[in-house]
Amino acid sequence: MAAVPELNRRVIEALLQSELPSAPERRLVLVHGRYDALSPAEFNLKLAGATRRVHVTDQPSVLGIAEAWQHHQKALPSSDDVLVVTTAVDDAHLGWDLRAYALRRGIRSVDRAEIVKQRFGAADIDPRIRREPWLVDALLDAEPTSGWRRSGSVLTRDAAVRALIGARLGGDELGEGTLDMDGLLAWSQRAGGPERFAELPPAEQDGLTNWLGDVIGGAATVVLGLARIGRAADAMALGVIGTVTTGPMASADSAVAFGALLGGPQFSGAHRRAFIEAVEGTLERWVAEAENSGPSAGHARSRVVDLVRRADDLAAGTELAEALAENRFVPTGLQARLRSLATALSGAPTIRSVAAAEAALVSVRGHALARLYPERLLAAEMAVRVQRWLAAPVPTIESVASGIDAQFADWGWVDRALSALWLGDSSADLIISRAYRAVYKAGVARRDSLDETFAQRLSLWTTGATTQAPGGCLLIEDVMDTIARPLLTGQAPLIIVLDGMSSAVAVELAEQLAGRTWTEASPKAGRRSAAVAAIPSVTRASRASLLTGGLTTGDQATEKDGFASLWRKHHRDGALFHKGEIAGQAGHRLSEPLITALAEDVVVGVVLNTIDDALDHGREGDRVGWRPADITYLPELLDAARSYRRPVVLVSDHGHVLERSASGEGPLSAEGVESARWRTGTAGFGEVELAGPRVLYGNGRVVAPWNASIRYTPRKSGYHGGASLAEMTVPVLVLLPSAELLPKGWSVLPPESTAPLWWAQRRAEETTTSRAPSRRATTKPKPASPASLFEVEVGTPKSLGALVVETDLYTTQRAFVRKPPNKSDIAAVIDALVAADNTISLTAAAAAGGRAGRSPEGFATILQRLLNVEGYPVLSVVDGGQNLRLNLELLRVQFKIGSA
Repeated sequence: MAAVPELNRRVIEALLQSELPSAPERRLVLVHGRYDALSPAEFNLKLAGATRRVHVTDQPSVLGIAEAWQHHQKALPSSDDVLVVTTAVDDAHLGWDLRAYALRRGIRSVDRAEIVKQRFGAADIDPRIRREPWLVDALLDAEPTSGWRRSGSVLTRDAAVRALIGARLGGDELGEGTLDMDGLLAWSQRAGGPERFAELPPAEQDGLTNWLGDVIGGAATVVLGLARIGRAADAMALGVIGTVTTGPMASADSAVAFGALLGGPQFSGAHRRAFIEAVEGTLERWVAEAENSGPSAGHARSRVVDLVRRADDLAAGTELAEALAENRFVPTGLQARLRSLATALSGAPTIRSVAAAEAALVSVRGHALARLYPERLLAAEMAVRVQRWLAAPVPTIESVASGIDAQFADWGWVDRALSALWLGDSSADLIISRAYRAVYKAGVARRDSLDETFAQRLSLWTTGATTQAPGGCLLIEDVMDTIARPLLTGQAPLIIVLDGMSSAVAVELAEQLAGRTWTEASPKAGRRSAAVAAIPSVTRASRASLLTGGLTTGDQATEKDGFASLWRKHHRDGALFHKGEIAGQAGHRLSEPLITALAEDVVVGVVLNTIDDALDHGREGDRVGWRPADITYLPELLDAARSYRRPVVLVSDHGHVLERSASGEGPLSAEGVESARWRTGTAGFGEVELAGPRVLYGNGRVVAPWNASIRYTPRKSGYHGGASLAEMTVPVLVLLPSAELLPKGWSVLPPESTAPLWWAQRRAEETTTSRAPSRRATTKPKPASPASLFEVEVGTPKSLGALVVETDLYTTQRAFVRKPPNKSDIAAVIDALVAADNTISLTAAAAAGGRAGRSPEGFATILQRLLNVEGYPVLSVVDGGQNLRLNLELLRVQFKIGSA
């Protein structure tokens, strides 16, 4: 005998809604089945626009059915309430007295598939649904309170299963239109969904697993298998561990160990591999999201970090732990790669050791978590950069002018790197910190040597240097005339004085401003301008000289009057705003007088004290880098300048040195102390005596330290007034809102041209791939004919970019881009990225791709469509839309190009 079907309220409702409208006078409905004890015995139901009360009872015999009907008639003689009797009695055993009252004169059998069809509002149903009892039962059981969403005239199997998944498993990750492996893995990490799956009947678990395996892939089988045994929360972590079974070091033992972690051998090898690949792809996207998600980056980052730490924990104590150290996602892997870098940095900086450090840095960059710990990656990059610089020949200083120029063009970048390296690695790993400390000390030692030589040159130069005889230097009092005045051919310039800005700070700010929103320009072809500060290099001397156009000392009143007088000589009005005159009232960030001046044809000067204040109040020494947004009012002033098409001159009055003495070390006790970094008296070790017309204090003779560690006053974050290159160099940046405003004889400075070669040097492995001639090429080349000029030299290896654009996958990607660029142009962009440590500005990318002067943002979008296969972030727009970053390892993986 067939099992008696179990019926619930929804089945009864569907049956009545289907059949009673054609026989509204009937009050008795006999149904073959057993009523669920948890379903209500009475409920209201809308039928043909009217509400009727339904009473349900389960009766095992004909006598019970008859008594229930008689009781219903007596209790509700004039009501239209409906009595539903569920029973296992055979229809043939009923008497005609009951049949006469029953709907359709007998016991109704429930066609569950028909009820499903009716609940979805469909006119027909996919025959495959009828052949899968688990699906029919699940759809009847899982119907939401609001009912199933209508899915068309025919209920298909896919639509039914998708609706069931949404109801059973829940969550935005498994919405009907977004079923993919990313969503399933995200679902596995969320509380509730996997637990509900584990509670489903085995037949339904099997059905959903098979369907998702067909739609998403074999990886879904593993995830749901883990959910069955209550281990879905570890699915992602287990996928990370599983990479040890697919890499070059995989072994049968590792496969067995991984199978044990999965809970046994129930998953096939193909499903395991699909699962591991899916986890890697999803985790890569999560890392990209954590890297670029702005305010929500903290949460996204924690999600990834917690996951990979769990993988480390699961692998601990197994034979997989050691192999997992090579994984590019787990924290121990990043630590191991950083230790390898530390080992490569040990010892004297030579070409060989730098090459080893370069290779180790490539490995560090290839670890996914390096992008989530930017401060650790920055320290690693800076250590290698300083090592590169140290491996180069020791530079010389022939004059004050050459020293000032080199400080801004080269050694300011060293100072920037040393500042980041001073803070070290956040892990407090002794091996890493010792290596960084050694590189730092070697860098400082060379900088000290340069400062000592510069001080000697400065001492001689100062005795006779004047505006008429500057010795090849740009003097600070001549900056307005030499730099700002040529900009008057268009809209008057905005001159922003960043008090205390050093070369290190200037090059970092320029890196973030120039190239996309601003065009950097210079009167010197191919290099920036830098001036030499007044002596001593303090604000009252240098800033007053800068703003008045003459060597002098003074306060804000002197600066204001002198600034206006200076520009009147050039037949222009000049207005200078200090700290207390910049802030606006409610609703206005900038003051009304300042906005009015910016709107008029007035040379506007603004003094911003953020950097100098940071030195005094203890913030500069512990920070890593400066952004425009860190400097109060700078973003607003730059926006206003762009609005009024004003050129901008970003200039300092002097630089600074940072506090780097040992903890508890006090100031140097000396005679004639006047400030933190200058005094009167006799020069001692680390100091130089300066005398001449440019010395504005001490009756024309002062003592100033060239050694950055000397100070005469209590500890602060930084100091100025001394004779070091960092203090005496006054960086000058000129930013144009449009290259059309370039003064005659000036040059545009692309961002890539301003960094020294050692800062963004091409890594050895890519240099070999892209440029090195083949040692096997022994045939003497023939003279080039016009046709052969464009042929690849026999035996010369192709560049990485050329290899990428020749792949079948690239050809497929290219088909999706309307009017795609030439392959050679895309190859050139890839090679330019590799040459610049995988990051270049959008402007530089457009220039490399033969699109200089056209929309760099649009070109970046085209590049991403060509290289970001299936959404993987091979190429990302970073730094607020300013730069392009290449994930070199992912590029090689996606386009199946092996390492060089």
